[in-house]
Amino acid sequence: MNEVSVIRRFLAQPSALIGAGFLLLLSLLALAAPWLTDSMPWEMNTTPLLAPFQDPAHWLGSDILGRDLGSGLLYGARVSLAVAVLSSLATLLVGALVGAVAGYFGGWLDGVLMRIAEFFQIIPQLVLAVILVAVLEPSLGSIVLAITLVAWPGVARLVRGEFLSLRQREFVQAAQVLGQSPLAIITRQILPNALAPLLVTLTFVMATAILTEAALAFLGLGDPDAMSWGYMINASRGLLREAWWMSLLPGLAILLCVLAVNRVGEGLRVAFEPTRRQGVNP
Repeated sequence: MNEVSVIRRFLAQPSALIGAGFLLLLSLLALAAPWLTDSMPWEMNTTPLLAPFQDPAHWLGSDILGRDLGSGLLYGARVSLAVAVLSSLATLLVGALVGAVAGYFGGWLDGVLMRIAEFFQIIPQLVLAVILVAVLEPSLGSIVLAITLVAWPGVARLVRGEFLSLRQREFVQAAQVLGQSPLAIITRQILPNALAPLLVTLTFVMATAILTEAALAFLGLGDPDAMSWGYMINASRGLLREAWWMSLLPGLAILLCVLAVNRVGEGLRVAFEPTRRQGVNP
């Protein structure tokens, strides 16, 4: 795979660059939240239902309890991005492991693992996530675990399909002839050549994780100690006429964040596509 060509094709896509730039900026703002705002997201320190741009100290306004919405958005970004990254890494670990084992060894092991994956796929993802978080008690850890359990089957089936195709290639057969262990063949020969579609899929897992976390928080199943965009929308659902900005701002944050992740994923797909068409380079 020609990494330089892939990077050039990605950089040639304005929408992908804008999405990546937005995510980078959002990450920096989330990390710098303690220095960008003087108030904590749960702190009631101003007039309730303050409209945006009325008070320089609270330029995005306040909610019904007098909590600063700007602080809530910044700390909510921390939660959304943390859940997205941790869920994607956990999904990658579980999905890649299961898919690699099923695709490389095949046989009865492949059948058992894919039946397990199908069991998780036939249950609506949000319903399963709600049940898991409710049983395990709401926390960031339980949310990440729930998202991982509903997302790994898709990644596993993708990796399995790649392994079924790649294990017949000449460079894999040559490694087998040279006496390399299955673990070495999986990690050094096949998996690196299956990374392109895997990276693209993980961006969509990140987008799904952001939406799922927001939905769980909206339903009251978010971490009670962490401010979330979904919680902010839930807290403002009865004030759409009187204080529209309370639900518009976090909703817009979710929309832009998910859209940016999807644009990055589409950019990666386009960047990797010519390389995939040309075949695999060992």
